[in-house]
Amino acid sequence: MRPNIDIDWAIHGRIKDYAEANDMNLSEAYAEVLEAGLDTLETHDQQ
Repeated sequence: MRPNIDIDWAIHGRIKDYAEANDMNLSEAYAEVLEAGLDTLETHDQQ
């Protein structure tokens, strides 16, 4: 189940731009950005 969260319009706009620049749909872009962010957070936690 996906969470029902409020996302700032500026962030949504950046992800929409990212999706368009990388020829992907919005769901793919959100998933990729969230995964990259989680990977970064996990890497910082291990240091």
